[in-house]
Amino acid sequence: MSRRALLCLTAAMAAPVVSLGAAQWPARSIRMLVGTAPGGSPDIIARILADKLADRLAVSIVVENMTLGAGAVAYETIAKSAPDGYTMGILTAGYPPQAALRRKSLTYDPVEGFAFVSTLCGYPMVYAVAPDSPIKSFDDLIARAKAAPGRLTYTINAPASIYDVLTKWIGIESGTSMTPVSYRGSAQALTDVLAGRVDVMVDAATSAFPRVHGGQLRLLALSSAGRYPLMPEAPTVAETVPGVAFMSWLGLAMAPATPRPIIARVNREIRAALALADVQKKLADGGNVATPSTPEEMRQKVERDIARWSRVMAQAGIRTE
Repeated sequence: MSRRALLCLTAAMAAPVVSLGAAQWPARSIRMLVGTAPGGSPDIIARILADKLADRLAVSIVVENMTLGAGAVAYETIAKSAPDGYTMGILTAGYPPQAALRRKSLTYDPVEGFAFVSTLCGYPMVYAVAPDSPIKSFDDLIARAKAAPGRLTYTINAPASIYDVLTKWIGIESGTSMTPVSYRGSAQALTDVLAGRVDVMVDAATSAFPRVHGGQLRLLALSSAGRYPLMPEAPTVAETVPGVAFMSWLGLAMAPATPRPIIARVNREIRAALALADVQKKLADGGNVATPSTPEEMRQKVERDIARWSRVMAQAGIRTE
């Protein structure tokens, strides 16, 4: 038998096995990894989604929080898991800047290292101050930052996080600079903002909106491109600094080489789950809007964000690893 014929026979014998495995999926419980602590937005969304997917797939879905390395351990675990559909995980908008920062030290390709399934939801970032802050508007914030370069401070959850690179992007486009102050969580950051020790709270809408509605914070601007439907009265960053617009997001990914039928099945079930009225209400209550996508659209979003934050880091003088 020729080598060509042997290869064709081998492929023909293997194809039914792969197809059968995908057709029988899922046959046991599934892990859903989250790179943030319990109670945060990614964790909350993951548990809402896991509950609905478990019903639709008729298997249990166990949410596991892996917080080491600011989510890096969770991302690596997803990328290096078996491509059988039994490990999936939440990617956040914080993944692309971290991938841009650590591209050389990653043990997997930042894009090819995943099988992208779908984006899940989106929400703007929030710039807010204490109710008694002398900063009266986002225009006022930029004016003060121009008058005293580096003097104003803002909260971040880690260097080169979305909180950090978005604010540096604003600084590049507006010709200003502010100084980041890093916190492990938003609770301590809020305490220091309210006490006047830090000037500006940078936070996700998911945790900032309840604080704004409750009177703990006074909102200056949102990072959405236009007025956000869940808070249409709020000004946008782009109204003061044209061209700067960003929606944070969450998405679902699996290991590379996961069979396409499994990816398609999960994508279909995600769309169905996100269309449920109770899920949409829970998302809206947390400042989120559902944003299901194709796997290709999620991949393109990750690629665009990595390219964008790579440019911002280069312009801001952030040294990549």
